[in-house]
Amino acid sequence: MPAAQPEQAVDDPRVLAVITEALRSLQFGAVEITVHNGQVVQVERKEKFRFSPNGRPS
Repeated sequence: MPAAQPEQAVDDPRVLAVITEALRSLQFGAVEITVHNGQVVQVERKEKFRFSPNGRPS
């Protein structure tokens, strides 16, 4: 028997705005979106700062 499918989530402008802002200035890193029962419940942004051998950010 196939697993029950959650209801189709309605696009929430607040969620889309948070995700867009998390991605906007990110150069190196990750944005993790946590979904429960078809709904976005958490957005995490992990940013990395990388330096070249001469000590300057790349």
